[in-house]
Amino acid sequence: MTGTGRGAALGVLIKSPEVLERSRRIDTVVFDKTGTLTTGRMHLAEVIPSEAEPADALLARAASVEASSEHPIAAAIVQGARERGTAIPAAREFDSSTGSGASATVEDTLVRVGRRSFLAEHGLEVSQQLDQQAFAAEHSGQTVVFVAWEDRVRGALAVGDTIKPDAAEVVSRLHAIGLEVLMITGDNQRTADAVARQVGIDTVLAEVLPADKVGEVRRLQQHGKRVAMVGDGLKDAPAVVQADLGVAIGTGTDIAIEASDLTLISGDVGACSPRSRCRGARCGRSTKTSRGRLATTSPRSGSCHPSPPARSWPPRRSAS
Repeated sequence: MTGTGRGAALGVLIKSPEVLERSRRIDTVVFDKTGTLTTGRMHLAEVIPSEAEPADALLARAASVEASSEHPIAAAIVQGARERGTAIPAAREFDSSTGSGASATVEDTLVRVGRRSFLAEHGLEVSQQLDQQAFAAEHSGQTVVFVAWEDRVRGALAVGDTIKPDAAEVVSRLHAIGLEVLMITGDNQRTADAVARQVGIDTVLAEVLPADKVGEVRRLQQHGKRVAMVGDGLKDAPAVVQADLGVAIGTGTDIAIEASDLTLISGDVGACSPRSRCRGARCGRSTKTSRGRLATTSPRSGSCHPSPPARSWPPRRSAS
Protein backbone atom coordinates (compact mmCIF):
# COMPACT_ATOMS: atom_id res chain seq x y z
CA MET A 1 0.00 0.00 0.00
CA THR A 2 3.07 2.26 -0.18
CA GLY A 3 1.94 3.97 -3.38
CA THR A 4 -1.60 4.66 -2.21
CA GLY A 5 -0.42 5.86 1.19
CA ARG A 6 2.12 8.23 -0.31
CA GLY A 7 -0.51 9.50 -2.75
CA ALA A 8 -2.88 10.34 0.09
CA ALA A 9 -0.12 12.20 1.93
CA LEU A 10 0.50 14.28 -1.18
CA GLY A 11 -3.16 15.12 -1.76
CA VAL A 12 -4.02 12.40 -4.27
CA LEU A 13 -6.71 9.83 -3.49
CA ILE A 14 -6.06 6.47 -5.16
CA LYS A 15 -8.96 4.03 -5.11
CA SER A 16 -6.93 0.84 -5.10
CA PRO A 17 -3.46 -0.62 -5.70
CA GLU A 18 -4.74 -1.92 -9.05
CA VAL A 19 -5.02 1.70 -10.19
CA LEU A 20 -1.25 2.05 -9.86
CA GLU A 21 -0.75 -1.06 -11.96
CA ARG A 22 -2.96 0.35 -14.72
CA SER A 23 -1.38 3.78 -14.56
CA ARG A 24 2.05 2.59 -15.72
CA ARG A 25 0.55 1.43 -19.04
CA ILE A 26 -0.94 4.83 -19.95
CA ASP A 27 0.44 6.40 -23.15
CA THR A 28 -2.16 9.12 -23.80
CA VAL A 29 -3.55 11.81 -21.49
CA VAL A 30 -6.73 13.69 -22.41
CA PHE A 31 -7.49 16.89 -20.51
CA ASP A 32 -10.89 18.49 -20.44
CA LYS A 33 -10.44 22.24 -20.86
CA THR A 34 -12.81 24.16 -18.62
CA GLY A 35 -12.12 23.68 -14.92
CA THR A 36 -9.21 21.35 -15.59
CA LEU A 37 -6.64 23.24 -17.64
CA THR A 38 -8.44 26.49 -16.83
CA THR A 39 -9.81 27.73 -13.53
CA GLY A 40 -13.42 27.52 -14.73
CA ARG A 41 -14.10 30.94 -13.17
CA MET A 42 -15.50 32.58 -16.26
CA HIS A 43 -16.16 36.29 -16.68
CA LEU A 44 -17.89 38.45 -19.25
CA ALA A 45 -15.04 40.01 -21.24
CA GLU A 46 -16.80 41.90 -24.02
CA VAL A 47 -20.23 42.87 -25.33
CA ILE A 48 -20.22 43.04 -29.14
CA PRO A 49 -23.41 44.62 -30.52
CA SER A 50 -24.21 44.28 -34.21
CA GLU A 51 -24.40 47.55 -36.12
CA ALA A 52 -26.58 50.05 -34.23
CA GLU A 53 -27.95 47.60 -31.64
CA PRO A 54 -27.67 49.09 -28.10
CA ALA A 55 -25.17 47.10 -26.03
CA ASP A 56 -27.34 47.35 -22.90
CA ALA A 57 -30.35 45.84 -24.66
CA LEU A 58 -28.21 43.04 -26.08
CA LEU A 59 -26.77 42.15 -22.68
CA ALA A 60 -30.09 42.49 -20.84
CA ARG A 61 -31.91 40.07 -23.12
CA ALA A 62 -29.05 37.59 -23.20
CA ALA A 63 -28.77 37.64 -19.40
CA SER A 64 -32.52 37.14 -19.11
CA VAL A 65 -32.30 33.91 -21.11
CA GLU A 66 -29.15 32.71 -19.36
CA ALA A 67 -30.51 33.38 -15.85
CA SER A 68 -32.39 30.07 -16.11
CA SER A 69 -29.29 28.10 -17.13
CA GLU A 70 -26.70 26.42 -14.89
CA HIS A 71 -23.90 26.54 -17.48
CA PRO A 72 -20.71 28.41 -16.42
CA ILE A 73 -20.94 30.64 -19.50
CA ALA A 74 -24.50 31.55 -18.59
CA ALA A 75 -23.45 32.38 -15.04
CA ALA A 76 -20.67 34.63 -16.36
CA ILE A 77 -23.09 36.53 -18.58
CA VAL A 78 -25.61 37.06 -15.78
CA GLN A 79 -22.88 38.14 -13.35
CA GLY A 80 -21.42 40.47 -15.96
CA ALA A 81 -24.80 42.11 -16.49
CA ARG A 82 -25.24 42.65 -12.76
CA GLU A 83 -21.76 44.12 -12.39
CA ARG A 84 -22.53 46.56 -15.19
CA GLY A 85 -25.78 47.59 -13.53
CA THR A 86 -27.90 46.19 -16.37
CA ALA A 87 -31.51 45.45 -15.47
CA ILE A 88 -32.37 41.82 -16.27
CA PRO A 89 -36.00 41.36 -17.33
CA ALA A 90 -37.91 38.20 -16.42
CA ALA A 91 -38.01 35.38 -18.95
CA ARG A 92 -40.47 32.57 -19.54
CA GLU A 93 -40.69 29.41 -21.65
CA PHE A 94 -36.99 28.68 -21.22
CA ASP A 95 -35.57 25.86 -23.34
CA SER A 96 -32.00 24.67 -23.79
CA SER A 97 -30.01 22.45 -26.11
CA THR A 98 -27.12 20.90 -24.16
CA GLY A 99 -23.79 22.34 -25.24
CA SER A 100 -25.30 24.46 -28.01
CA GLY A 101 -27.56 27.23 -26.72
CA ALA A 102 -30.79 28.28 -25.09
CA SER A 103 -33.91 30.29 -25.80
CA ALA A 104 -36.65 32.01 -23.85
CA THR A 105 -39.37 34.58 -24.27
CA VAL A 106 -38.23 37.97 -22.99
CA GLU A 107 -40.62 40.94 -23.09
CA ASP A 108 -42.86 38.97 -25.46
CA THR A 109 -39.96 38.34 -27.83
CA LEU A 110 -38.28 34.98 -28.49
CA VAL A 111 -34.56 35.39 -27.78
CA ARG A 112 -31.92 32.81 -28.66
CA VAL A 113 -28.39 32.67 -27.20
CA GLY A 114 -25.77 30.18 -28.34
CA ARG A 115 -23.06 29.09 -30.71
CA ARG A 116 -23.13 29.64 -34.46
CA SER A 117 -24.44 26.15 -35.17
CA PHE A 118 -27.32 26.63 -32.72
CA LEU A 119 -28.47 29.77 -34.51
CA ALA A 120 -27.95 28.15 -37.92
CA GLU A 121 -30.35 25.38 -36.92
CA HIS A 122 -32.99 28.09 -36.60
CA GLY A 123 -32.15 29.76 -39.91
CA LEU A 124 -30.13 32.59 -38.38
CA GLU A 125 -26.89 33.75 -39.99
CA VAL A 126 -24.07 35.73 -38.41
CA SER A 127 -23.06 38.77 -40.47
CA GLN A 128 -19.52 38.98 -41.84
CA GLN A 129 -18.70 42.04 -39.74
CA LEU A 130 -19.90 40.43 -36.51
CA ASP A 131 -18.12 37.20 -37.38
CA GLN A 132 -14.83 39.07 -37.81
CA GLN A 133 -15.23 40.70 -34.39
CA ALA A 134 -16.03 37.34 -32.86
CA PHE A 135 -13.00 35.81 -34.58
CA ALA A 136 -10.69 38.25 -32.82
CA ALA A 137 -12.11 37.30 -29.41
CA GLU A 138 -11.92 33.58 -30.17
CA HIS A 139 -8.34 33.87 -31.41
CA SER A 140 -7.39 35.17 -27.95
CA GLY A 141 -8.98 32.15 -26.30
CA GLN A 142 -12.35 33.62 -25.36
CA THR A 143 -15.63 31.78 -25.87
CA VAL A 144 -18.20 33.65 -27.96
CA VAL A 145 -21.97 33.18 -27.92
CA PHE A 146 -24.37 34.97 -30.24
CA VAL A 147 -27.67 36.63 -29.42
CA ALA A 148 -30.64 36.80 -31.77
CA TRP A 149 -34.28 37.87 -31.79
CA GLU A 150 -36.88 38.72 -34.40
CA ASP A 151 -35.07 36.64 -37.02
CA ARG A 152 -31.80 38.56 -36.81
CA VAL A 153 -28.50 38.06 -34.98
CA ARG A 154 -28.17 41.18 -32.82
CA GLY A 155 -24.67 40.73 -31.46
CA ALA A 156 -22.33 38.54 -29.46
CA LEU A 157 -20.87 38.15 -25.99
CA ALA A 158 -17.27 37.10 -25.31
CA VAL A 159 -16.59 35.15 -22.13
CA GLY A 160 -13.08 34.66 -20.79
CA ASP A 161 -11.46 32.06 -18.56
CA THR A 162 -7.99 31.88 -16.98
CA ILE A 163 -5.48 29.13 -17.66
CA LYS A 164 -4.18 27.52 -14.46
CA PRO A 165 -0.65 28.69 -13.65
CA ASP A 166 0.89 25.22 -13.80
CA ALA A 167 -0.96 23.91 -16.87
CA ALA A 168 1.79 24.56 -19.42
CA GLU A 169 4.44 23.04 -17.15
CA VAL A 170 2.33 19.92 -16.65
CA VAL A 171 1.89 19.42 -20.39
CA SER A 172 5.61 19.96 -20.99
CA ARG A 173 6.55 17.35 -18.36
CA LEU A 174 4.12 14.81 -19.76
CA HIS A 175 5.53 15.32 -23.25
CA ALA A 176 9.05 14.95 -21.85
CA ILE A 177 8.34 11.42 -20.59
CA GLY A 178 6.86 10.33 -23.90
CA LEU A 179 3.14 10.73 -23.30
CA GLU A 180 0.76 12.04 -25.94
CA VAL A 181 -1.37 14.90 -24.58
CA LEU A 182 -4.73 16.01 -26.00
CA MET A 183 -7.37 18.53 -24.99
CA ILE A 184 -11.11 17.97 -25.40
CA THR A 185 -13.69 20.76 -25.26
CA GLY A 186 -17.09 21.87 -26.44
CA ASP A 187 -15.59 25.20 -27.52
CA ASN A 188 -15.19 26.01 -31.19
CA GLN A 189 -11.94 25.21 -32.98
CA ARG A 190 -10.50 28.75 -32.88
CA THR A 191 -10.98 29.19 -29.13
CA ALA A 192 -9.72 25.68 -28.41
CA ASP A 193 -6.63 26.14 -30.57
CA ALA A 194 -5.80 29.41 -28.81
CA VAL A 195 -5.89 27.76 -25.39
CA ALA A 196 -3.96 24.73 -26.66
CA ARG A 197 -1.18 26.96 -28.00
CA GLN A 198 -0.80 28.63 -24.60
CA VAL A 199 -0.35 25.33 -22.76
CA GLY A 200 1.64 23.50 -25.44
CA ILE A 201 -0.93 20.94 -26.58
CA ASP A 202 -0.75 19.93 -30.23
CA THR A 203 -3.88 17.85 -30.69
CA VAL A 204 -7.30 19.33 -29.96
CA LEU A 205 -10.71 17.68 -30.02
CA ALA A 206 -12.98 20.71 -30.32
CA GLU A 207 -16.73 21.25 -30.63
CA VAL A 208 -17.37 17.98 -28.83
CA LEU A 209 -20.76 17.93 -27.14
CA PRO A 210 -20.76 16.66 -23.53
CA ALA A 211 -22.47 13.39 -24.45
CA ASP A 212 -19.89 12.73 -27.17
CA LYS A 213 -16.76 12.95 -24.98
CA VAL A 214 -17.04 9.30 -24.02
CA GLY A 215 -17.11 8.40 -27.72
CA GLU A 216 -13.89 10.31 -28.33
CA VAL A 217 -12.14 8.42 -25.53
CA ARG A 218 -13.45 5.15 -26.95
CA ARG A 219 -12.18 6.13 -30.41
CA LEU A 220 -8.68 6.67 -29.04
CA GLN A 221 -8.82 3.27 -27.37
CA GLN A 222 -9.89 1.69 -30.65
CA HIS A 223 -6.69 3.11 -32.15
CA GLY A 224 -4.70 1.18 -29.56
CA LYS A 225 -4.25 3.99 -27.05
CA ARG A 226 -4.27 3.47 -23.29
CA VAL A 227 -6.01 6.61 -22.16
CA ALA A 228 -6.05 8.66 -18.97
CA MET A 229 -8.96 11.12 -18.92
CA VAL A 230 -8.66 14.16 -16.62
CA GLY A 231 -11.89 16.07 -15.95
CA ASP A 232 -13.84 17.92 -13.30
CA GLY A 233 -17.49 18.08 -14.27
CA LEU A 234 -20.68 16.06 -14.20
CA LYS A 235 -20.56 15.82 -17.98
CA ASP A 236 -17.00 14.46 -17.90
CA ALA A 237 -17.97 11.48 -15.75
CA PRO A 238 -18.88 9.02 -18.57
CA ALA A 239 -15.55 9.72 -20.31
CA VAL A 240 -13.68 9.35 -17.01
CA VAL A 241 -15.32 5.93 -16.52
CA GLN A 242 -14.58 4.85 -20.10
CA ALA A 243 -10.89 5.74 -19.87
CA ASP A 244 -8.27 3.20 -18.86
CA LEU A 245 -7.47 5.60 -16.02
CA GLY A 246 -9.95 8.19 -14.78
CA VAL A 247 -8.60 11.27 -13.00
CA ALA A 248 -10.89 13.81 -11.32
CA ILE A 249 -10.08 17.31 -10.14
CA GLY A 250 -10.99 17.52 -6.45
CA THR A 251 -12.65 20.91 -6.90
CA GLY A 252 -15.07 19.40 -9.42
CA THR A 253 -18.41 17.64 -9.04
CA ASP A 254 -19.06 14.72 -6.70
CA ILE A 255 -20.13 12.52 -9.62
CA ALA A 256 -16.85 13.05 -11.51
CA ILE A 257 -14.89 12.29 -8.33
CA GLU A 258 -16.92 9.14 -7.66
CA ALA A 259 -16.37 7.96 -11.23
CA SER A 260 -12.59 8.42 -11.15
CA ASP A 261 -9.72 6.12 -10.20
CA LEU A 262 -7.63 9.04 -8.92
CA THR A 263 -8.71 12.34 -7.36
CA LEU A 264 -6.43 15.37 -7.22
CA ILE A 265 -7.77 16.84 -3.99
CA SER A 266 -6.51 20.40 -4.37
CA GLY A 267 -7.57 20.81 -7.99
CA ASP A 268 -3.91 21.35 -8.93
CA VAL A 269 -3.26 19.73 -12.32
CA GLY A 270 0.42 19.77 -11.37
CA ALA A 271 -0.32 16.60 -9.43
CA CYS A 272 -0.74 14.87 -12.78
CA SER A 273 2.92 15.19 -13.77
CA PRO A 274 6.23 13.89 -12.46
CA ARG A 275 8.22 16.41 -10.41
CA SER A 276 11.96 16.83 -10.09
CA ARG A 277 11.94 17.39 -6.34
CA CYS A 278 11.89 13.78 -5.15
CA ARG A 279 13.42 12.50 -1.97
CA GLY A 280 15.58 9.42 -2.02
CA ALA A 281 14.81 8.41 -5.59
CA ARG A 282 14.14 9.75 -9.04
CA CYS A 283 10.70 10.82 -10.18
CA GLY A 284 8.82 7.91 -11.71
CA ARG A 285 10.29 5.37 -9.32
CA SER A 286 8.74 1.94 -8.89
CA THR A 287 7.01 0.84 -5.72
CA LYS A 288 5.50 -2.50 -4.75
CA THR A 289 1.77 -2.78 -4.49
CA SER A 290 -0.04 -4.99 -2.00
CA ARG A 291 -0.19 -7.71 -4.65
CA GLY A 292 3.58 -7.82 -5.02
CA ARG A 293 3.72 -6.33 -8.51
CA LEU A 294 5.61 -3.26 -9.57
CA ALA A 295 3.77 -0.04 -10.39
CA THR A 296 5.40 3.18 -11.50
CA THR A 297 4.36 6.14 -9.36
CA SER A 298 5.16 9.82 -9.49
CA PRO A 299 5.78 11.63 -6.19
CA ARG A 300 2.67 13.73 -6.56
CA SER A 301 0.06 11.46 -8.07
CA GLY A 302 0.90 7.93 -9.20
CA SER A 303 -1.11 8.71 -12.30
CA CYS A 304 0.77 9.92 -15.36
CA HIS A 305 3.98 7.96 -15.91
CA PRO A 306 6.74 7.12 -18.33
CA SER A 307 5.72 4.48 -20.80
CA PRO A 308 6.66 3.45 -24.34
CA PRO A 309 6.27 6.35 -26.79
CA ALA A 310 2.76 6.70 -28.13
CA ARG A 311 2.14 5.12 -31.49
CA SER A 312 1.05 7.43 -34.26
CA TRP A 313 -2.64 7.54 -35.01
CA PRO A 314 -4.80 9.79 -37.21
CA PRO A 315 -5.60 12.84 -35.03
CA ARG A 316 -8.98 14.37 -35.70
CA ARG A 317 -7.85 17.97 -35.31
CA SER A 318 -4.61 19.73 -34.47
CA ALA A 319 -3.95 23.12 -32.97
CA SER A 320 -2.64 25.60 -35.51
